[in-house]
Amino acid sequence: MKKKKTKKTLLPTLLAVFVIGIGAYYGIDVNELLEPAEQSGSTHEISQERILADVVKVIDGDTIKINYEGKEENIRFLLIDTPEMRHKQFDGPQPYAVEAKEKVEELLKDGKVEIELGIQERDKYGRLLGYLYVDGVSLQEVLLEEGLARVAYVYNDKRHLDDYLKIEKEAKKKKKGIWSIEDYVTDKGYQMEQ
Repeated sequence: MKKKKTKKTLLPTLLAVFVIGIGAYYGIDVNELLEPAEQSGSTHEISQERILADVVKVIDGDTIKINYEGKEENIRFLLIDTPEMRHKQFDGPQPYAVEAKEKVEELLKDGKVEIELGIQERDKYGRLLGYLYVDGVSLQEVLLEEGLARVAYVYNDKRHLDDYLKIEKEAKKKKKGIWSIEDYVTDKGYQMEQ
């Protein structure tokens, strides 16, 4: 019995010594590794670093053009879908498309955006994919809260999915924005009888 206890405590001890030794060899401050990460104002843990980019223009409620690594790139907001600015069914913008675009323009008025790139960096159209923030505030969350977007395009990056679904549920319950039009929001997007 004593041998099992020794083995159980010996392995973690040896592992800790090994990690500290490697850290010391490479000049890593082990105390930094052991301290809990500082909490930001956001309710979410950020699993990746955010990059700061200049906004070139807002295309619609869920896509913007930015300067990224020296060139202009479109970036699509992960996990949300807003009504389209140009849609053949409506011969122009879908209901709440203009409001969604204007909200994004308002949020990005300072011309800077923080981006947490997606696990899959690009979609099939070559657009960057990411979670977007201004001063730590999630653009996706604001659009969902105001009823200007629905949760959609859920693929392999689900970091914020549970939070987004809760926010969407609340906006739907309050019949905000897109949720105020009966049968407008579908699993496939936005549709209306004309």
